[in-house]
Amino acid sequence: MRKLYGLIPLMLFIVCITVMWRGLSLHPSDVPSPLIGKRAPRLQLPLLLNTHLISLNKELKGHVTLLNVWASWCVACSEEHDLLLHIAKNKNFELWGLDYKDNPEAAVSWLERKGNPYQKVLLDKQGLTAIDWGVYGTPETFVIDKQGIIRYKQVGPILADDWQNIFLPLIQQLASAS
Repeated sequence: MRKLYGLIPLMLFIVCITVMWRGLSLHPSDVPSPLIGKRAPRLQLPLLLNTHLISLNKELKGHVTLLNVWASWCVACSEEHDLLLHIAKNKNFELWGLDYKDNPEAAVSWLERKGNPYQKVLLDKQGLTAIDWGVYGTPETFVIDKQGIIRYKQVGPILADDWQNIFLPLIQQLASAS
C-alpha cells in the first residue's frame, strides 16, 4: 500500500507533463468564433475619413465583404498591409477596414503613408463595437457573404498562403452563390 502512495506523485507528474505537451501543440490564433454562420452584428460607426455615420448591416447586402480589423499601432497589421493592397484589386468582394482603438489622425497618416486598400474605413475609437464582433486584437479579418452572414474569421495577419488556400476559394464560392 505504501508503494502505491509513492507512485501517486509520479503519476501526477506524468499527467501534468502530458497536458503541457498537448498545450504546446495548440495554436492560440485558432480561436473558434461563435459568430460563424450567424448574421453580422449590427453596428453604426463613423467613417474614419469623415464623420458620416454608416450602418454596416445595410451596406453588407448583395456582395461578399472582407472586414479587416486593424490599427496604426499594430505591428502585425503592417506585415499584412502589402498583401491587402494587392488583394484589394480583386473585384469579387469589398474590403472594409475597422480601425480599432486608434487615434484617428494616426490612422489617416498611416493610410496616407502606406496606401489605403479599403473601400470604407469605420472608426471604432473605444473598441466597443469590436467586442460585439468577438475581436481579441488586431489584425482580425471576417469574410461576410452576400446576405450578411459571417462565414470565416481569421485571427492574426493574412499571409499569402492564407489568401490562396482559404480566402480566395471561399470568396469565389460565395461570390458565385446566388
